[in-house]
Amino acid sequence: MTVVRTLLNLRSMRWKTIFLVAVACSSMALTIGLLVHESTLERSMNDGAAKARSSLDRAMSEAETSGQEPPSVTSGELPDALLRKLDRHGEGTLYENGPPAPGYWAARREGGRLYAVEVDMTTDLLTRQALDRHLWKYSLLTLAVVIPATALATALPARRLRRVARTARSITAGDLNARTAMGGSGGDEITEIATTVDSMADSLQRRLADEQRFTADVAHELRTPLMGLLTSAGLLPECEATDLVRDRVQVLRDLVEDLLEISRLDAGAEQPMTRPVALTELVEESAARTGLTARVTTQGAPAVARTDPRRLDRIVANLVVNAHRHGAGPVEITVSGAAITVRDHGPGFPAELLADGPRRFRTGAVERGRGHGLGLTIARGQAQVIGAELDFANHPEDGGAVAVLRLPEDHQGPGGPDAAMFQS
Repeated sequence: MTVVRTLLNLRSMRWKTIFLVAVACSSMALTIGLLVHESTLERSMNDGAAKARSSLDRAMSEAETSGQEPPSVTSGELPDALLRKLDRHGEGTLYENGPPAPGYWAARREGGRLYAVEVDMTTDLLTRQALDRHLWKYSLLTLAVVIPATALATALPARRLRRVARTARSITAGDLNARTAMGGSGGDEITEIATTVDSMADSLQRRLADEQRFTADVAHELRTPLMGLLTSAGLLPECEATDLVRDRVQVLRDLVEDLLEISRLDAGAEQPMTRPVALTELVEESAARTGLTARVTTQGAPAVARTDPRRLDRIVANLVVNAHRHGAGPVEITVSGAAITVRDHGPGFPAELLADGPRRFRTGAVERGRGHGLGLTIARGQAQVIGAELDFANHPEDGGAVAVLRLPEDHQGPGGPDAAMFQS
């Protein structure tokens, strides 16, 4: 379907090139045809006029030699245009395109009498008409060959351009390993564009890798002094200032742990350890461990999924914390088959998050609260590790934020072989 849609796109460069080639060939054929037609007609008229004069001279010379009367005519037998030429110049020629047949007149006035002959031009007319037909026929035949040849010739450049476009879209979607693989020196403009796109992707990948290494290095370097700071804070005497210090140290510790987790996800070092999991029980336990209120409901029979329980617990916990921190209660969790939906009743996700997905250190609108903007980023990263899809939307009625986690389709349903492990 994509290929057909591309071929039918009349605004593509391929069809524009074919159209321009067709217009150029048609214009050239028309120009050459007109030039040939006019030059042939002019030569034919000159030859006809010369032939008519020669015939008249020969007729009068033969009549004079034989002593006979030259071929005289009356004014009523001659065309009016030829008579006007005779009145002005005393002689003239005129082409008359029938009826009954095309002919060329030559006339002369001598001694008060008119002498004229007419040369038949039928053969000349048929020759010119045949030439015109051949010009049209071979012009159309040339177009019938050139246009398909142009379409075939533009297929390869169009395919190469589409390849560059697909690579650019893949890079935009986050696949920094995508390359056009069309590089080389001394190529055409398309090769130059492809090389530029590959170089841009290489540069972007190097910069992103440098940033990821920097984040991981900073987090690792902060971890040791942070543990000492956390231990020192535990030795402080109990007071309001101590509680404030301990709270800030804990926030800093959570931030460092989140940065370390993100660095591992970015490096692709995380591997899932799957086993059968009762989704409803795991979701209830995850929500309870957050210490926040969340109502868990199950639609249909309780489902059992083969997944990584630790990572699934991390995802659910982050979604619940995000709903309380940036949204408003009540927070509702619905387990339906292999789908887990977390919904709040706050202002909803900002438009930037719905369009581009969660970004680290970006919390969206001010009214959504405070935070580091890492919770949803970690949740989506862990979802990718276990092969799940995490989508974000706003409720169509009250605008509350809705996060839907869909586990892989190979989960075990309520009647599957793993379900017996969780039955009493």
